[in-house]
Amino acid sequence: MATENAAQTPEQKSEPRWGAAIAFLAAGGLNLALGPNLSLGPRWLPILIVAAVEIIVAVALIRGNERVVSVVGHITSALLTLFLLASVVFLVRGVVQKEAHPLDLLRSAAALWLTNILVFASWYWHLDAGGPFERRRIPGHSCGAFFFPQMAMPEDIKKSSGQEDWEPGFVDYLFLAFNTSTALSPADTSALTRWAKGGMMVQALISLTVLVLLAARAVNTL
Repeated sequence: MATENAAQTPEQKSEPRWGAAIAFLAAGGLNLALGPNLSLGPRWLPILIVAAVEIIVAVALIRGNERVVSVVGHITSALLTLFLLASVVFLVRGVVQKEAHPLDLLRSAAALWLTNILVFASWYWHLDAGGPFERRRIPGHSCGAFFFPQMAMPEDIKKSSGQEDWEPGFVDYLFLAFNTSTALSPADTSALTRWAKGGMMVQALISLTVLVLLAARAVNTL
């Protein structure tokens, strides 16, 4: 068994991580666009954390330590979620108390809306079917927390289109998160497990809160 595992190539063990890395860095960087008093701690703190995490992940990948990569990824997603939720609360307070400047509100709301998509896309990517390492070990993707359209394709069509070993990548989860924040409901991909349904509900609620705040502030300025 050990010999078989050693014979596996890195490509068989995990999918490319550049998408998730860019999403983490972008989510951390968007915190810099928040207005005054809308960030939990210094606005540069999330991007600093993410940069440090990416270095740790790179070293762990070189050493082949999948567990460290997975744990650090979960911790980073949790921290970014904490920063996101805190900023949404601060934004609500600023609008209710009329403390937020219109331009700061617009810029901050846009940043939080985009951060919401990136953070939850990272959660879905990290958790679905055991994460990227586990998904890569089994060719094809037939079960998980989400039901993608490719999973319903007949086997003969999959083979003819060269998708018999199809599995979701980060872009698929980013598309799922984008639809959840825009349509506030599933589009082409459905949630199957309770944690996935709960995650999509929280994401949609955050997106709806930000959009309602923008609408309310716009009405007040008329």
